[in-house]
Amino acid sequence: MLRVGRAVACMACKNMVSNNMGVRFRMPLQKLHPLSRAVHHRYNASANPQRPPHCSAARHFTSMSRLPMRPPKPPPGGHGGWRYQQHRNFWMLRLASRLLKLRYIVLGSAVGGGYTAKKTYEEWKDMLPDMSAYNWVIPDFVWELSDQIDLDKLTKILPELEEIAKLLPELPDFDKIGENFTFLKSILSTGVSVGSEGASGLRLLLAEAPGDTPVKAATEAPVTATPEASDKQFKKSSDKEKVDQLQEELLRTQMKYQRMLERLEKENKDLRKVVLQKDEKGIHQRKIKVCKSLIDMYSEVLDILSDFDSNYNTQDHLPRVVVVGDQSAGKTSVLEMIAQARIFPRGSGEMMTRSPVKVTLSEGPHHVAMFKDSSREFDLGKEEDLAALRHEIELRMRKSVKEGQTVSPETISLSVKGPGIQRMVLVDLPGVISTVTAGMAADTKETIFSISKNYMQNPNAIILCIQDGSVDAERSIVTDLVSQMDPQGKRTIFVLTKVDLAEKNLASPNRIQQIVEGKLFPMKALGYFAVVTGKGSAGESIDSIKDYEEDFFQNSRLLRDGMLKAHQVTTKNLSLAVSDCFWKMVRESVEQQADAFKASRFNLETEWKNNYPRLRELDRNELFEKAKNEILDEVISLSQVTPKHWEAILQKKLWERVSTHVIENIYLPAAQTMNSGTFNTTVDIKLKQWTDKQLPHKALEVAWETLQEEFARFMAEYKGKDQDDIFDKLKEAVKDESIKRHKWNERAMDSLRVIQHNALEDRSITDKPQWDAAIQFMEETLQARLKDTDSVINDMVGPDWKQRWMSWKNRSPEQHTRNETRNELERLLKLHEDHTAYLANDEVTTVRKNLEGRGVEVDPALIKDTWHQLYRRHFLQKALQHCNLCRRGFYYYQRHFVDSELECNDVVLFWRIQRMLLITANTLRQQLTNTEVRRLEKNVKEVLEDFGEDNEKKVHLITGRRVQLAEDLKKVREIQEKLEAFIEALHKEK
Repeated sequence: MLRVGRAVACMACKNMVSNNMGVRFRMPLQKLHPLSRAVHHRYNASANPQRPPHCSAARHFTSMSRLPMRPPKPPPGGHGGWRYQQHRNFWMLRLASRLLKLRYIVLGSAVGGGYTAKKTYEEWKDMLPDMSAYNWVIPDFVWELSDQIDLDKLTKILPELEEIAKLLPELPDFDKIGENFTFLKSILSTGVSVGSEGASGLRLLLAEAPGDTPVKAATEAPVTATPEASDKQFKKSSDKEKVDQLQEELLRTQMKYQRMLERLEKENKDLRKVVLQKDEKGIHQRKIKVCKSLIDMYSEVLDILSDFDSNYNTQDHLPRVVVVGDQSAGKTSVLEMIAQARIFPRGSGEMMTRSPVKVTLSEGPHHVAMFKDSSREFDLGKEEDLAALRHEIELRMRKSVKEGQTVSPETISLSVKGPGIQRMVLVDLPGVISTVTAGMAADTKETIFSISKNYMQNPNAIILCIQDGSVDAERSIVTDLVSQMDPQGKRTIFVLTKVDLAEKNLASPNRIQQIVEGKLFPMKALGYFAVVTGKGSAGESIDSIKDYEEDFFQNSRLLRDGMLKAHQVTTKNLSLAVSDCFWKMVRESVEQQADAFKASRFNLETEWKNNYPRLRELDRNELFEKAKNEILDEVISLSQVTPKHWEAILQKKLWERVSTHVIENIYLPAAQTMNSGTFNTTVDIKLKQWTDKQLPHKALEVAWETLQEEFARFMAEYKGKDQDDIFDKLKEAVKDESIKRHKWNERAMDSLRVIQHNALEDRSITDKPQWDAAIQFMEETLQARLKDTDSVINDMVGPDWKQRWMSWKNRSPEQHTRNETRNELERLLKLHEDHTAYLANDEVTTVRKNLEGRGVEVDPALIKDTWHQLYRRHFLQKALQHCNLCRRGFYYYQRHFVDSELECNDVVLFWRIQRMLLITANTLRQQLTNTEVRRLEKNVKEVLEDFGEDNEKKVHLITGRRVQLAEDLKKVREIQEKLEAFIEALHKEK
């Protein structure tokens, strides 16, 4: 019955009526309940009195709201019977409506009961212990296999299998096989009796504890469900032969399914490779990309942390798998099996791992490897690329080792991608040694211990302890080291390598069982694994090693006798367990590390604000770029130097460099001849020799030194213009290195020699200003030389009487002797003013005897030496007097008059020298501005580029607390941001 408020609609009369809620309905009349149709027509007739009713039901029924609760007795009379019948019909309808409400009560009870049952089931389920924390120990394929087994079907078909086994004549010992099937059926029937917990019972059977035999675990699994059935099975399994037979059957069955699983995994690996190669963004592709990006992001954080050194106790506690072991224990081989490629250098008995190698494993469509600081991809499917990769790793290791050392703490970062590779980060460390051999540094053993402890002391690092199974356990060194770093074994996984050799050589295989059960070594571990990494041949491939490992364990008595469990063998199970443990550790610790770096960032920012409030936070690279721009601006300023300034500096420095040679070797020897013709001849010869041999070289040296001095001057000027003194060390190093690299263009020397020779050949002074300039140049030069000569004589003879009385100075005995010699030689010069430059022997004897007569013993060499300085002063004084006389000699020079009393050849010589200086300075200035300044600028840019690529150079040249603080801030921010991005991606993957 349809009832909405107090109104219904009729399609037959096309009438629309609103209910109490204001909603309008339209529904065909035929779909209404008969009683509802009658009510509707009655209601329609009363609501529209002027419209004739269209059916009889409208005339006989009133609204349902006026139905009485109980039918009244019929009154007497004819019409009363009709009314009684009408009330009786309403009573029946009302009873029917009450009965129809019962279905809602029943439906509600069913729903509520189901919800209550579900809630009770959830409460009981929550009360069970959570064993998921130990799922990583058992490989994933075991869980998948246990989930796929239908225990009911398997129980039903066991009788049939038992009968079939008995009917086969070629099989041995049919009764025992039949009994085994009966035993297995009873175990499964017992497990099925616990309902949905059958699969969990199978998991417990497969993941038995170390030291329990498979049969023992199988019989103990259902004890909690049905004790009587378990007791019965214990009695049946008392026969040792039955137990051995059951073990063999279970082992063969497990190996069979193992091969099937490996085939399916290989097909799955190929399919995943195809999916990864597709460009479409499917669901699986997006999931794989998230996984790959996760491990790549995590590896980037570890790379940054490897170079981070903070003073705020923010240590690197992020998880990574640290592979440690004795030398030649098989560490590298285990890592290669996990990476599925022979990527590491190998040698026979020698140390090959000389520095830590961080390997980031991730899944990808192609099997490739790549270094962190290189864009080259090595195709691990090609042998030539594998050889090139091994060679590159060996070169990087040797390069990282400093001179005089054997190992290095510098980490080599490598990433390996490929289909089916478990994603994790491993660090292969140098093997621990017990003795330092010839060719090793004396501290090699301590250095290896220090590197290993540095990685293992991380409380979140997973220690993969590799032990050689082919040697005596008592010779192990690494187990003691690991037990010191992880005494409780909460983050250690023990791996026994070379189990094939151990089984062959050991007289008691139980020793291997003691090792993998943790009963032989003092160290503790989360899990124990036994692996075989090949036959020891360097040319073995990964596939051949896998096949050999599988064949060995299939036929090994270690598994057959229950000494090893199936989940404890093969590197595949090892990689799965290590990967699960790695990501479990990452999820538990990464957020704590992010909070630690957030606190460190706050401390660093606070220190910067307090100490450098008005400075930007520029790290070392940004400061280097700023200094680089300043240095280039200073080099460009060299091109803005005026030509006049260049020429003045060059002329002055060139004359300072050659003036001594000109005076001592050209002018004085020629002037002391006292002959005009001899003077000119001597001057021309000596100038020619000087120009051919020395002058061009001297000029280029002067130009190069001038360029250096101007460059240094500009840098010093910029330093005083509010420049940052933090760049001083860098600028000085750039200047020195640029000057060291700069080579002057020697091809300009020949042209310069010709120019200088032509300038010195010219003797024609064209005007009086040039004559006067030459006289002034000569006078200044002679006065400077005279001053130097007086200074030398004063030093020879000591202080005069004024200095002795005023300054309280005394002469030494030698100075007293020289003073007496000077007085004697001055009297000789007064007598012979035109004396030659050299003192004759008889004159020397005369002077010595005169001095001896006064009680002064004099050596002849001292007399000649004193004479040289006195005659030099005498000659320079006369030359200055002659220079003053030549001021009016230009007229005679221009007219070519011959006047013996006024020959000014010395003025012409100084004019020639002065003109050569001007022309040389002009030539050098052109070469500087046109060529050398640009070449110097190029050298500076090259030096800056080289320094920019050399991080050690930048660290050495840009130093200070301000720089280090900015560096720490940058790295902490980068680490924090990458950690937060990684955590976000990790939560999305969950």
